[in-house]
Amino acid sequence: MSSIVFQSRGIAVAALVLAICSAEAQEVLEEIVVTADFRERRAFELPASVTVLDQDTIEGAAVQHFEELIYAIPNLNWSGDGNRARYLQIRGVGELEQYEGAPNPSVGFIIDDIDFSGIGTAATLFDLQQIEVLRGPQGSRYGANALAGLIYLRSVDPTDEWSAKMRITAADDSTFAGGVAFGGPVAAGSTMKYRVSAHHHDSDGFRDNAFLGRSDTNGRRETTARAKLHWHAGDDWTLRLNGMYADIDDGYDAFAIDNSMTVLSDKPGKDAQESTGLAFTATRDIADAASFTSVTSYAASDIDFSFDADWGNDVSWAPFTYDYVSINARERQTLSQDFRLAATGQGGREWLVGMYALRLEEDLATVNRGNYVDPVVYDFSDTLDLVFDSRFDSLNVAAYAQIELPVSDAGDLTLGLRIENRSTDYTDSDGLALAPDETMVGGEIAYRRDLGERSTGYLSVSRGYKAGGFNLGLVPAGRREFDQEVLWNIEAGAKTLFADDRLAVNAALFYSERRDQQVRTSFQLNPNDPASFVFFTDNAAKGRTIGFEADARWIPADPFELYASIGLLDAEFARFATPEVDLSGRDQAHAPGYSAAIGGSYRHPQGFFARLDVMARDEFFFDVSHDQRSQSYELVNARIGFESERWAAQLWARNLLDEHYAVRGFFFGNQPPDFPSTLYIRQGDPRQIGVTLDIKL
Repeated sequence: MSSIVFQSRGIAVAALVLAICSAEAQEVLEEIVVTADFRERRAFELPASVTVLDQDTIEGAAVQHFEELIYAIPNLNWSGDGNRARYLQIRGVGELEQYEGAPNPSVGFIIDDIDFSGIGTAATLFDLQQIEVLRGPQGSRYGANALAGLIYLRSVDPTDEWSAKMRITAADDSTFAGGVAFGGPVAAGSTMKYRVSAHHHDSDGFRDNAFLGRSDTNGRRETTARAKLHWHAGDDWTLRLNGMYADIDDGYDAFAIDNSMTVLSDKPGKDAQESTGLAFTATRDIADAASFTSVTSYAASDIDFSFDADWGNDVSWAPFTYDYVSINARERQTLSQDFRLAATGQGGREWLVGMYALRLEEDLATVNRGNYVDPVVYDFSDTLDLVFDSRFDSLNVAAYAQIELPVSDAGDLTLGLRIENRSTDYTDSDGLALAPDETMVGGEIAYRRDLGERSTGYLSVSRGYKAGGFNLGLVPAGRREFDQEVLWNIEAGAKTLFADDRLAVNAALFYSERRDQQVRTSFQLNPNDPASFVFFTDNAAKGRTIGFEADARWIPADPFELYASIGLLDAEFARFATPEVDLSGRDQAHAPGYSAAIGGSYRHPQGFFARLDVMARDEFFFDVSHDQRSQSYELVNARIGFESERWAAQLWARNLLDEHYAVRGFFFGNQPPDFPSTLYIRQGDPRQIGVTLDIKL
């Protein structure tokens, strides 16, 4: 039924716009360059499935954070285990929740060449120029952190002329936000340019805490500052310095016993991340035939994640004493260096070789405390007082190469290879000391062929990898360590421009096989203790995924632009059986069968503009430790406004129809005295209506 509703809404959107398209179109779609690719190729030429969101799309489809754009990107999903979207899944591959021990993300996440893989909470959107989502293993480009794919965010670059803007937003949920960005040449005639931006967002977080009488315990206090300095130093050198500071001081009070938006916790948690990052890129042109690039990046993050584990208070649990809290504090530092040499050889052969190193250090301090007293039914009491500290250091060193060979006038063959070694050193307050060391290999073979003047097709085979690791604490016998995972991906795709470059259609069909698939599961040691879950990762025998994704953009007439995207996914455990669970043949978690979006925008020459977006998600399993599913849902966003040469004002609505939907689900016992297993969900954001004012200074 939900799919029929979505189809009817989508058809209505398309029919409405098409019915009023009568003028002959003059505008064409702009050429898009993928900067996450080492060669910075046009998206049209890249033999891979990629979605690129430009600045107009970002500003027209979202308000504050990257999670608002996820629904417009096919086969991309997220797990709401936290206030913001930190845990992402591409084609069903990706983490679902807070990790223990070794950071080991499946989805690469980079902001302005600074690596935030696994901690992408800092992905605010003000003054952002482009977002690129590369789906499928990036085995030769990015290695161990990009088994599922890569998400690359790029802020606005400095411009040749001075420019400035200001944005102010106000909305319900006590939302207020403001930001300013400016930049240009450092001095008249200078080849050095700069760009500076700062933005702050404040909102209550869509929850009411009835016990504390507050509406801001799940609130969002998000501040971001960025700076860029670009310098063309002579004819040969280009230098770029990017800096970023993010203070994401969000609350975390998102779950209620009755699955509503009214919570009862007496100790609300936090989902906070304070990050500072720098990236320095130096590029030298060599004899008009080659270029040498050095990228050095550094990031330091303090991450606080805490929650009220019982979700209640003394009054709500009376006559029982039931009070638990979990507090996690992380300090992470990363330092990376990438050297690469790219050139064009004889016969048009383009090649690239590089060396990469990443040093990661992370300290974790965890406190789990609580009391349970049942004086009525079972005359039972229990106390938890656990303090845990750990230290993790790792060094990744990789060598990679890529070559593109013309095989005919219309076709070329790309070969890529990456060899990576990761050595680690782990110690904790429980006396566990481990130092695993492993070597991993990835790469791809891709054939791309021009199918016409404005069409291209490709066929690729790629191999991605993810490092092995270890489990902490009390785990089943023989489960202390787990092996690295390998993902093989076969993909065929086509990219076409029609109607005088006014219609772009991209499509890809893929088959993936995950060998020694890493699966994180859990069990509850003490049914009376919600903080006593044991989480551990194990290797499944095999996972299999078949899927399809496509997107289209169309300018039928100058005032209009339409878009549509769809992702189809069949991701299952081909074989996975352990003493605790047998998931063979079951769908993987957070892998909806379809993800779709359709919408359009109208921009009148006199300044009036409007946009409508309809997005849908199929149902999906919440986790591998139980068989509970979400429900399918559809979201509608809309905005109308007016713009002049110097200012623009708009009225917008997100989740216009106030759809109720789940972004995370747990199935366990959390209600004394019998603690029956129950599905608890975290709901997504409800309807929000606001206004935004943009001013060009």
